[in-house]
Amino acid sequence: MSSTTLPHNYLENKSGVLYIDGVSTIKLAEIFDTPLYVLSENRIRENFRRLRETLLKHYEKIRIYYSAKANTSLAVLKILESEGSYLDAVSPGEVFLAFKAGFQPERILFTGTSVRDDELKFLIDSNVTINIDSLSQLKRLLKLHIPEKLSIRVNPEVGAGHHEHVITAGKNSKFGIWEADVLEAYRMAKNAGVKQLGIHMHIGSGILTIKPFLLAAKKLLEIACKIHEKLGINFEFIDFGGGLGVPYKPDEKPLDVERFAERMLNLFKDKIKEYDLGKPFFCIEPGRFIVCDAGILLTRVNTLKVTPFKKFIGVDAGFNTLIRPVMYGSYHPIVVANKLNAPEEEVYDVAGPLCESGDILARDRLLPKISEGDLLAILNAGAYGFSMSSQYNSRPRCAEVLVRNGEYALIREKEKFEDLVRGQKIPQWLN
Repeated sequence: MSSTTLPHNYLENKSGVLYIDGVSTIKLAEIFDTPLYVLSENRIRENFRRLRETLLKHYEKIRIYYSAKANTSLAVLKILESEGSYLDAVSPGEVFLAFKAGFQPERILFTGTSVRDDELKFLIDSNVTINIDSLSQLKRLLKLHIPEKLSIRVNPEVGAGHHEHVITAGKNSKFGIWEADVLEAYRMAKNAGVKQLGIHMHIGSGILTIKPFLLAAKKLLEIACKIHEKLGINFEFIDFGGGLGVPYKPDEKPLDVERFAERMLNLFKDKIKEYDLGKPFFCIEPGRFIVCDAGILLTRVNTLKVTPFKKFIGVDAGFNTLIRPVMYGSYHPIVVANKLNAPEEEVYDVAGPLCESGDILARDRLLPKISEGDLLAILNAGAYGFSMSSQYNSRPRCAEVLVRNGEYALIREKEKFEDLVRGQKIPQWLN
């Protein structure tokens, strides 16, 4: 096999060593230790701008709500705030982090499920726009406060996604209000005195084809039409949620963003005109699309093990560091950061250090001949990598670094053993 091919232009091969945004991964691993998440600021900005500019070609009233759950690092939030992004928060904690990064309340949309009353009070005090997920939540909110603006999440009965765990609409989904109850929800909000209303959907995550978006959007716009006709409601915004996928596997093709924008916005413009819905904002909520391919995970090879059936590479990152392969069966490209020019000639399973048989980051990967001490780079790790990491097996979480044009900065310190007991207390009777 030939030397390693890199999938993104911000990743470079310099004399067989992987560089990210002008910085040597070997240098970063030596300075900050491994495992280590590394994020490219330029790639994050490039992804956001490409999507915004493509949408604006077709319609001027656009809002992009970054889906914070993909990566809640303050530096990432700060980058996107500076780009003019709005923010999709799914917990009070994400609202708190958004404020820390400089987002103003009017640029934050909260979409939660199974929301507690004390959380509703926090959101009311924060003055962010709340996206209602159930009649129960709506009734409790209206008892506490009548907001100026409110949105309601509809289940359009069309779901899609790369795994059953990320499909967020359809008959088996816990999310959103079904069409039969939607009119009642809007009637309650209008009668209570809510002045501005939005409508929202989210069908799933990691979608690489346009058809599911179009089917769900058509259904959502039909529902919006019925609400407008029966209740006289004009929508301030119509939010089509997130789910824009990125390719992980070599044979996957990227979502055609130009085609997505053209077809979605042509449908949107045709239907708001046909249904006399005025000129609402067109909103989407990408997360993975913006940060996934901007991040890599560096992990050091510490063990080689050969059995009669397998060759294992033991590394210092496990599913406590990157849970996606175990949780979703996800594929992440892997390159040997210090051997990019070496031929790919051995097949390995990449195994983590956890006391779990399922702690496998990759199976049957063709890689250069591996030695202990080699540095692996797991690509497309910027979304749902650190944000889903844990201290399982009492392993402190790793550091994060941001790179830009040959510069690097630590944006999250590596945890220490002391962090494992932070907040813990031993009852007096055990002492």
